[in-house]
Amino acid sequence: MNTSVAEKRVQLESELLELGAKAFEGLGLLPKDARDVARILVTADLFGLSTHGLSRVESYGERLSVGGINARPDIKVEQRAPAIVSVDGDNGVGPLVGMRALEAAMEMAKQTGVGIAFARGSNHFGPVSPYSLIAAEAGFASIIGSNATTTIAPWGGSDARLGNSPVGFGVPNPGGKPFLLDMAISVAARAKIRNALKRGELIPDTWATDKGGRTTTDPAAALDGFLLPIGGHKGYGLALLVDLFAGLLSGAAYLTHVKSWVDAPDEPQNLGHFFILIDTRRLGSTGWLTERMNDFAAILHASPPAEASRPVLVPGEIELNNLARHRRDGLALDPAVLTLLEEYAAKA
Repeated sequence: MNTSVAEKRVQLESELLELGAKAFEGLGLLPKDARDVARILVTADLFGLSTHGLSRVESYGERLSVGGINARPDIKVEQRAPAIVSVDGDNGVGPLVGMRALEAAMEMAKQTGVGIAFARGSNHFGPVSPYSLIAAEAGFASIIGSNATTTIAPWGGSDARLGNSPVGFGVPNPGGKPFLLDMAISVAARAKIRNALKRGELIPDTWATDKGGRTTTDPAAALDGFLLPIGGHKGYGLALLVDLFAGLLSGAAYLTHVKSWVDAPDEPQNLGHFFILIDTRRLGSTGWLTERMNDFAAILHASPPAEASRPVLVPGEIELNNLARHRRDGLALDPAVLTLLEEYAAKA
């Protein structure tokens, strides 16, 4: 493909969804499964989270190609209690397992007011916020998390024993923007450290440690070392809690039992996720919730900004504004990502 042409290609959400679905069909997924994976990844791109969007077709595709991920899993949902289900992902693509777990949790929440799904046998499931948005648009408040490959040392330790496990929260607003908070547990992502190394820049000493566990401003040493958790020992505790829910309670791998997809791309990771949903319609009418959510946001927005050019924001507003803009104007993918998607789609 001509790169100069690819750089100018702005595509609408429907076109991205179609291309993403065809690409994953080309990688062996069934059409419905491929559409569900594309839905999560395209939403990430529309949010502005390009590192967790359709660009993931490269890493997912590599593992699908070598059998490290099962292209056609037999995902099983087992009810454990009136509001609790277990989901066996059968080593499927993470966003597919995530969608099945989310759907199961929503179904439980419709029946009982609260729904909890614990998923195992999964892989990297993308960012949390697309799931939170789907839940919020259906009227559910949510707490969602996943464990991950080890990149963080225990507080005071000197080797990687826990992952940068993401966790997210969502609260619907039927007449406005929902609250969406999606965060990893490290201060900075490894991608930011790699970019600093490429630019020849130092990094803050709060981002990472060297391989001996000592804080560093050298990005090369940081990449050989470990990420630092947010909030020091408090972030360390939060990362462990996410892994306890996502990994240990789900029956998935946890801590150092999680396989690295870099070191062992052909082996199942057995990642775990959890989805805790609350049906807000059991608490009051949509009008009641809209009024309270809009008032909640208004109180925060009314705070005079410390810098006039940076008004106070509620978590999720940046992503939702990006979503609205990209749905209106379209989105141009990185040309290399577009080329790879088209190559896989051609095999469908």
